Amino acid sequence: MKWQQLISNKRLGQEFRHSDQHDDRSEFKRDYDRLIFSAPFRRLQNKTQVFPLPGSIFVHNRLTHSLEVASVGMSLGNDVARRLVQQHPELAGTLFEEIGTIVSAACLAHDMGNPPFGHSGERAIQTFFSEGPGLGLKSLVSSGFWDDITHFEGNAYAFRLLTHSFLGRRKGGYVMTYSTLASIVKYPYSSTCANKKGKFGYFYTEADSYQRIADDLGIPPSTRHPLVYLVEAADDICYEIMDIEDAHKLKLLTYDETEHFLLNFFDEIGKNRILQRLKDEEVSDVNEKVVFLRSCVINLLERACVDVFVENEETILAGTFEGSLIKNAPERIREAYEACATLSRSRIYRSKPVLDVELSGYKIIETLMQTFIEAAMNPERFHSQQLLDLVSSQYDIRSADVETRIMAVIDYLCGMTDVFALDIYQKINGISLPIV
Repeated sequence: MKWQQLISNKRLGQEFRHSDQHDDRSEFKRDYDRLIFSAPFRRLQNKTQVFPLPGSIFVHNRLTHSLEVASVGMSLGNDVARRLVQQHPELAGTLFEEIGTIVSAACLAHDMGNPPFGHSGERAIQTFFSEGPGLGLKSLVSSGFWDDITHFEGNAYAFRLLTHSFLGRRKGGYVMTYSTLASIVKYPYSSTCANKKGKFGYFYTEADSYQRIADDLGIPPSTRHPLVYLVEAADDICYEIMDIEDAHKLKLLTYDETEHFLLNFFDEIGKNRILQRLKDEEVSDVNEKVVFLRSCVINLLERACVDVFVENEETILAGTFEGSLIKNAPERIREAYEACATLSRSRIYRSKPVLDVELSGYKIIETLMQTFIEAAMNPERFHSQQLLDLVSSQYDIRSADVETRIMAVIDYLCGMTDVFALDIYQKINGISLPIV
């Protein structure tokens, strides 16, 4: 792969039109602005990251997480651009110097495809078709579409959300640049490969759009766009380290435990320097101490990932680089990160508040799937008509095509926030009534 081809401001759905911009923003900055002002991005504020949505203690939701990932992504992209331009002077003054903005925009979009209640919502959609009442629909749809819905992935749905032309939306969806779209495809194969590879990056229904982008950018089959590694690194850094901070706020971890795991990223000299600075600045509040430790770790991980990317540029462009940037970082950093991941699996992701949300979220999405799929498949019924009237007109839920109707239900549910999904669940089950 070649940088000059990989970084393109061509837009999906607008390939043969000249840009109509009337300001000094780059095309990639326009991508960023389109995302941050979009309704699906705003709705991330009411979608669970890990812990239940905030009560008296504020923890991360999908929106704050995405903004933090975008910030780290901007730093990663800018630092990589600066280092590689020094090594390849011919890249100076080209679109390559804007990769910080591209990575940051892709980071904003990386979680936009998550349904309500995150992974629990994903599983509810998958199992409705693979194990539940939806299994009876298999004979009515194509094998490719069946792979899409039985292996439903929020990652793949983000690509659909940004590229699919929903009713009332411009051709090409958000009309994003090719490079930004390619940078969110973490798993560069369709759902038809899900049984062999597990996760996938785009649905069978959007395979043509991805292939058009990959061909134009010169990305070989089953190969990531190089900037995906930076988007992945920004996400890995933020969710792992910020989850530790949130767990401390919620008293799932003591301060001593939190300090131990965060200081593990540094050698003895680094640890002593950090502790001395906390002492010199007379930081006594434990939450403020954790904030300082967390910022030091994120800074260390960002620099380490930049080093790995620059040192492995050749294999990344050749498509032979293996693993993530963090997994190729120096041993001390890699082991400290894995220790945090192990801690998160045992003490955070299986904690009672998290499990409670997962159980409730699964039941809510399972019920909504069953209710709305049944309505879409039997639109002539009175109650079905009432339910279908709830669905936004941008989703073609009354289509004559079965696959279109099924996907319209999934589109509608994925567009919900956790709070809205709960509200609809309660109303259709007669648990709550609207108060006038």
